[in-house]
Amino acid sequence: METTTSKSQTRSASLTLLALALSAFAIGMTEFISVGVMPLIVTTFGIKLSTAGLTVSIYAAGVTIGAPVLTALTGRLPRKALLLAVMITFIVGNALTAVAPIFSVLLAGRVIAAFAHGLFMAVATVIAASVVAENRRASAIAIMFTGLTVATVTGVPLGTFIAQHASWRIAFGFIAVLGVLALLLNVFLVPSHLPQPEAGRRGAFLRLVREPRLLAGLVITALGYGASFPIYTYMSAILTRQGWNGSQSVIVLLGYGIAVAVGNTLGGRFANHRPLHALSKMFAAMAILMTVMMLGLGNHMIGLILVLGMGLLAFMNVPGLQLFTMQVAETKLPADAQLASALNISAFNVGIVVGSFTGGQLLNTTGLMSTPAGGVVMALLALGLTMMLGRAEA
Repeated sequence: METTTSKSQTRSASLTLLALALSAFAIGMTEFISVGVMPLIVTTFGIKLSTAGLTVSIYAAGVTIGAPVLTALTGRLPRKALLLAVMITFIVGNALTAVAPIFSVLLAGRVIAAFAHGLFMAVATVIAASVVAENRRASAIAIMFTGLTVATVTGVPLGTFIAQHASWRIAFGFIAVLGVLALLLNVFLVPSHLPQPEAGRRGAFLRLVREPRLLAGLVITALGYGASFPIYTYMSAILTRQGWNGSQSVIVLLGYGIAVAVGNTLGGRFANHRPLHALSKMFAAMAILMTVMMLGLGNHMIGLILVLGMGLLAFMNVPGLQLFTMQVAETKLPADAQLASALNISAFNVGIVVGSFTGGQLLNTTGLMSTPAGGVVMALLALGLTMMLGRAEA
């Protein structure tokens, strides 16, 4: 009987994680799809490319605000009910984006979807960890996050393909339909009675930002993760300038996503024991690559190699950045570790905002192929701060 019960619980947990992973896939797809469809949005609304770049930076700003604020405001709500509300909000945001008659309405839809994104990351992590045994919690969270990785590899190229062969509106409508499917799976596969996370203590935010090492870690997260976004925000336009047509660009984006997945996996292995040491090497490599990009990004084949190289490095730093932040929080302020995680999600998205804004300014002033200069500066600043923390730790 115990064996049968154990198998039933394992099957139930697996189905819950499947529902969360599909939700994460839809959310990961909507985050970066605007990179692939940006030229089409420019044509539809008759706006500048740098203005269309707001579809990336505004979304990131919404996640930045939504992650810590909404996590704090909804901490006492039942987990499943909150998850379902998040997915409904996500569907509404993407549906509004798909039918937007003017660009400002499109941006409003992006902000609504972004609020759902920020809160989903906090809620889904808690649910994933609560449906498995204590010794499988990290693995359960990793399974849930697989949806985001798969979205980077296949979702963004798929959305770009749909947009090029139908329209960008159909692509966002497709994401909304994925959200509906994920919502239904969450209704039927996620348990109704889930444990509530421990309510955070008052003043947690101030305690966290007053911890020097944690604050420095959040700044490093923003600079280091954001370093690729002056270029990545305008990737479709860059690939067109390199001489790749629409169908070829989809294949390149698929290759970029595969490189991201490989780099993220390698980054986790490199940063397991000495995250700051590993991060220093990653930021140095990123700065060197982007310096070379300023010379060769416009070349047809050399530019392609550089783009794929950036994919390998772009998310390689994510595991180390997450690990360092959590290590500091668990050591210094363990009761506030959940909010520290939410703040780190915000820091990632601050990096996207800063990176895409910097790329837009460079695009307007010195041209599309100068955007790597912004990445060089951000990577070098992250490297300097990381080395300073590493010396203090030694």
